[in-house]
Amino acid sequence: MTTLAAENRPTIPATVVSLTAEAIELETRVTELRQALAELNEQMRAVSDLLRQNRRSAAFSGATHR
Repeated sequence: MTTLAAENRPTIPATVVSLTAEAIELETRVTELRQALAELNEQMRAVSDLLRQNRRSAAFSGATHR
């Protein structure tokens, strides 16, 4: 007669391996998403800088045309 604990022994290592593989995949995805967010932040900063420059230029040219 086998016990439930004895029956589960082979599945525990397999479960650990499966969960470890899934954790690695998730860590990789998190790293990719962080990198994408950093790139998006750089793009947003560049656009913001351009908008600020355009506002200054518009304000300057508006002041010189008066």
